[in-house]
Amino acid sequence: MSKRRRGTGNRRRAWRRGHWAEQACAFSLALRGYRVLARRLRYPVGEIDLLARRGGTLAVIEVKARRDAVSALEAVTPRQRQRIARAAEWLLAERPALAGLQVRFDVMLVTPWRWPRHLTDAWRI
Repeated sequence: MSKRRRGTGNRRRAWRRGHWAEQACAFSLALRGYRVLARRLRYPVGEIDLLARRGGTLAVIEVKARRDAVSALEAVTPRQRQRIARAAEWLLAERPALAGLQVRFDVMLVTPWRWPRHLTDAWRI
């Protein structure tokens, strides 16, 4: 009989909720004319949840799913913003074709029974 590690079920649920939230945000973006270029980009310096383009703008998007919008927004800490910005720098170095676009950092907030809320240009580096 194997012992179950404490918290494994919670982590799995959180991962599924985050994955679902990212899918909902990607769908919402596509409906508004964005082209989702990538999801869950991982670099040694940070992670980008969604990368989307509309016209000459490249949106680096952080997705937060919480019970309410305030706690979702508070979950994007200054340290996390730095990691996302470093990941964006890594991305642009890796994909020079995107370097000519205007880079913008957005946040999408996902709360129960609501359409994802898109905060454009949420912060600057």
